[in-house]
Amino acid sequence: YLRPGPDLPDVAPEFDLVNIDGGRVSLSELRGKTVVLNFWATWCGPCRTEIPAFSKFADENPDIVVLGLATDGTIGGLKAARDPLGITSPVLVADDATSAAYDVRTIPTTVVVDPEGKVRTSHVGIMMGWQLAMATR
Repeated sequence: YLRPGPDLPDVAPEFDLVNIDGGRVSLSELRGKTVVLNFWATWCGPCRTEIPAFSKFADENPDIVVLGLATDGTIGGLKAARDPLGITSPVLVADDATSAAYDVRTIPTTVVVDPEGKVRTSHVGIMMGWQLAMATR
């Protein structure tokens, strides 16, 4: 069974989202860097399975921005889930508009944005570290 990938424009849609640690993060402020957007949810088993690989990748590749865009939960609940899940990269609260702009129909969904702000690739379903490394080359 193949899941259809998101229908994305060439240029990654802009967003301005709340970071659970305070402040906001917008995609435009990250221009010049490769950005990994991982749409996930606290209840999603495959998401929980891939989180250690994403955290390890983020720790080993500080030049690449890895963002977890949580599609459910409150700021307090996401903060409480972060340590038990082993999340080391920033967690943003994805709003409905952002999920729709990235055509997120299945989670996890991962989108890699190149330094110029263009969508390099997207992946629907669980993603392991080696896949993430290949997608960000």
